[in-house]
Amino acid sequence: MLVDHFAWDSSSSLVVGLRSQSTSKIRSKSRITSVLILLQLEQKATAAESLILTLKNELLQLERTQNCAAVSTLKQENENLKKEVEIWKQKLIQAGISQGVRNFSTSAASQPIVQGTAEKSKEKVVPKPEAKKTKDLKKGDAAESGEVNKVKADDGPIDIGRIDLRIGKIVAVKKHPDADSLYVEEVDLGEEKTRTIVSGLVKHVPIEEMQNRIAVFMCNLKPAKMRGITSEGMLMCASTSDKVEILLPPNGAVPGDLVEADGYVRCPDPVLNPKKKIWETVAPDLKTNAEKIATFKGAVLTVPNKGPISAATLASVQIK
Repeated sequence: MLVDHFAWDSSSSLVVGLRSQSTSKIRSKSRITSVLILLQLEQKATAAESLILTLKNELLQLERTQNCAAVSTLKQENENLKKEVEIWKQKLIQAGISQGVRNFSTSAASQPIVQGTAEKSKEKVVPKPEAKKTKDLKKGDAAESGEVNKVKADDGPIDIGRIDLRIGKIVAVKKHPDADSLYVEEVDLGEEKTRTIVSGLVKHVPIEEMQNRIAVFMCNLKPAKMRGITSEGMLMCASTSDKVEILLPPNGAVPGDLVEADGYVRCPDPVLNPKKKIWETVAPDLKTNAEKIATFKGAVLTVPNKGPISAATLASVQIK
């Protein structure tokens, strides 16, 4: 009986030992499986975060691209509106010429305003009767001399802002029938009809280079006859005693585009009064600089949003 009991006890211990060992192995495998699952979950979480970050970046890039396209579209629409506004401004100026009305155009809002412009704009028209009264005052009525000074001051400073420089296209050109040195040009300046302009460039520019040329024109000179043909403006050139070059507008310039000088308010007279010598006062300070860029007292002449006016080869020379 003792032997049998011992044998049974030994068998029971063996079974218990095997069960314990098996349970330990199962637990170990379970732990390994859990660790592997956790690692897989962490990897998936990391991959998900990376994917989310990538998607966010792509979304931001897409939004930026769309914004850029929208901004580009708005800029183009703004440019078209500016051109339309300037065309109507020029039509208004031309309509006012016959009435003696002086029109102010300040298309570049970023330019500094010349002191006193706001006050002067309130009195744009000096009636003809007042002009006669001014002459009478000059003759001897010293008591009202302040009014004379006021009329003079209303004309504004004499600078490049008084000169109407615009882009034009020569649509037809021929030699003057009565002058070997003169061309007669028909010029599109963005107005309802072309202007006739006479230029003394036969010795400097071949007629082939004149046809369909985009150039800069002075548009508010008083019309004057040149050998029997009335000239209604002036073609602007860089000039020396030996060489003359037609000024070059920036790429993209079209007839009717206005030319402005940095720092000067553009408020051209409808027609320059020869007695006031406005052009004669401004002209000496119109020059190309060392980089062949057109300037007035160092201020660059530009077509807004398109670029500066320049000469092909002539640097540091007079413009006329």
